[in-house]
Amino acid sequence: MNRMLMMAGSLLCASQATAAGEAEVVAIRAARLLDVRAGRMVDRPVLIVRGEKIERLASEVPAGARVIDLGDRTLLPGLIDAHTHVLLQGDATEAEYHFQILREYPAHRVARAVRAMRIALEHGFTVLRDLETEGAGYGDVGLRDAANEKVIPGPRMQVVGPSLSTSGSYPILHFRPDWTFPSGVQVCDGADGCRKAVREQLSYGADWIKIYANTGGLKLTADGYVDSPPNWTKEEIAAVVSEAHAKGHKVAAHATSDTGLRISIEAGVDSIEHGDSIRPEMAREMAKKGIYLCPTLTVGAYVAEPRAKEGRAIWAELPKVAAKSFQNCRKAGVKIAFGTDAGGFPWTEINQAQEFSHEVRLGMTSIEAIRSATTVAAEMLGWKDKVGTLDAGAFADVIAVPGDPLKDVTTLEKVDFVMKGGDVIRQPADAKRQ
Repeated sequence: MNRMLMMAGSLLCASQATAAGEAEVVAIRAARLLDVRAGRMVDRPVLIVRGEKIERLASEVPAGARVIDLGDRTLLPGLIDAHTHVLLQGDATEAEYHFQILREYPAHRVARAVRAMRIALEHGFTVLRDLETEGAGYGDVGLRDAANEKVIPGPRMQVVGPSLSTSGSYPILHFRPDWTFPSGVQVCDGADGCRKAVREQLSYGADWIKIYANTGGLKLTADGYVDSPPNWTKEEIAAVVSEAHAKGHKVAAHATSDTGLRISIEAGVDSIEHGDSIRPEMAREMAKKGIYLCPTLTVGAYVAEPRAKEGRAIWAELPKVAAKSFQNCRKAGVKIAFGTDAGGFPWTEINQAQEFSHEVRLGMTSIEAIRSATTVAAEMLGWKDKVGTLDAGAFADVIAVPGDPLKDVTTLEKVDFVMKGGDVIRQPADAKRQ
């Protein structure tokens, strides 16, 4: 019996080795390939993909390889959007937000999230960091796992579940006190309560922990920045960060005011989301501590007018303050990771790649903007050398665009070839396959 088991095991190992050795080899040809790290173009590349990984960059097609010839296009790594909400479909006004939280059935929200994931993937975003479900619990964990299992098409994802905030600080608020309403966050109070909440979220499969360092009460300061009361005590926010870090996980902080930013930086969070009010000295502190900025310029431009018309006048000023803060961070050497806040604007209306134009408008070069959505974001996610690059050994997440994105960054809004993990998701009609 033991001998039979050993023989069966040997046969299984041999069959697995054979299967691994038979992974399809694909050669992708194009006019150009952007070496993102070096910031230069490689002419007439042949990118060799074996199975789900990149094998090497070559100049000739190896024998037996299947060829995808993309003609006059530029190959790039799949893009990373490090701030999205697949379970939201636009919340420029309170009414839009309340409808989704209070009236939309959970299954309907999930169905629309599946569509959002497909849209992101077809636009060339092969990786998302999805920063909160806004009342949909751990729906993002399930969607992440379903995409990994190829049950549904979608990007690779890191998720947070429900964000954390304190009592009375985040919607739904000011409804009848004798009724119980859904909340957009998980509420925790006191240092012990915050530690417990982090442990609970990690037990349900969250990759990151997200906190709302501040929310309401935004006001302009005399020197043209923004401030508001904090949502946390220093002890509470420190408890969240230390507990997450002790378990090997990172913390993202929604910080749109000076006070929210300061307590987040002091606590040692890993990324600042939005960062609408960052004075030069705080930008220098972020750079010193290695804290990333994820600026979400696209959503800021989208929601400013409707929220101002709704009676929140400060929203008309926030894009200007955010632009100044972005430039302070660039000057200080803060690492800036690409993030759009997609879901804050409808997935069906705006291409996430518009964020590149906003970054360039505020002073980034095209290659800096592209790195924000590739190498820099990959590093922030802890996936350096796995995504955001076309180097050997990385996942075969490959996109192509017509033209040269170093000369015109808007070409990244015209992605027409997408491969994720060696699987072709989208390809142009004129692609030649052999």
